[in-house]
Amino acid sequence: MPELAPALLAAYVGLGLLVGFVAGLLGVGGGLIIVPVLIFMLHAQGLAAGMEPQLALGTSLASILFTSLSSVRAHHRHGAVEWSLVRRIAPGIVLGTLAGALLAAQMSALLLKGVFVVFLFYAAIQMWLDFRPAPQRGLPGRAGATLAGGVIGAVSSWVGIGGGTLSVPFMLWHNVALHRAIATSAAIGFPIALAGAAGYAVGGWGLAGLPVGSLGFIYLPALAGIVLGSVLTAPLGARTAHRLPVRPLKRIFALLLITLALRMAWTF
Repeated sequence: MPELAPALLAAYVGLGLLVGFVAGLLGVGGGLIIVPVLIFMLHAQGLAAGMEPQLALGTSLASILFTSLSSVRAHHRHGAVEWSLVRRIAPGIVLGTLAGALLAAQMSALLLKGVFVVFLFYAAIQMWLDFRPAPQRGLPGRAGATLAGGVIGAVSSWVGIGGGTLSVPFMLWHNVALHRAIATSAAIGFPIALAGAAGYAVGGWGLAGLPVGSLGFIYLPALAGIVLGSVLTAPLGARTAHRLPVRPLKRIFALLLITLALRMAWTF
C-alpha cells in the first residue's frame, strides 16, 4: 500500500513540523498551509483523483480537533476566553460548519480550489496589512451571534481552518479586546473542527476512489503525521516568537500564502 509507506508518513510529519512551528510563531492556524500542501502531495501520489480538496479540507479540520485543545486550555487558565460569547455563537458555528462541509463534499474540486485561492489572497492581505477593524458596536444577541457563527462556520469548512481569520476581526469589530478575541477564537475553533470533521467524514463515507486509510474525507495517515509533527514544534515556535519581530514575520508568511495561492491557481 504505497499511501502507507514510511517515506510518505515522514512527509506528513514534516508538514506537521512546519505547521506547528508557524502556528506557534505567528499565532495562526495551520489550515492555510495544510490544505494547499496536502492537495499538492495527494496529487503527486495519484491519490483521490478529483477529490483532493475535500480530502485535504477534511484532514485539516480533523487536525484542528487535536491542536486546538492545548491552546484553549492555555487561554482558559489566563481567564481570557469569553465563554458567554462562545455559548451564543456555538449553535450557528456547528450548523454552518456541518452544512458547509456536507455541501463541499458535493462540490467540484475546481470550485473548492477557487474558493480556497480567493481566501488565501484575503488572508495574505489581512496579514500583510495587520488589519484590525475599529470597534463599532457591542456584541450581538443570540440571533445575531447564531447568524455570524453560521457564516464563519460555513466559510471555515470550505477553507479548512479553525475560523480565527474571520472570528478575530468579527470580535474586534464588536469591541472585544485583542487578547480576548484571540483566546475566544481558539475556543470557537474546536466546534468548527468537530462539526467540520464530522461533515467531511459523513460526506465522503463509502465513496470509491479514496485511498486506503481514509475515514470519509479524512485521510488518517496524513492526520497522524500532521498532529505528531505540530505537537513537537508548536512550543518551539511560541518561544521563538518572543525573540523575533512579529510584523516582518507576518509579512513573510503573507508572501508564502500568496505563493501558495498562485501555485494553486495555475496548477492542475
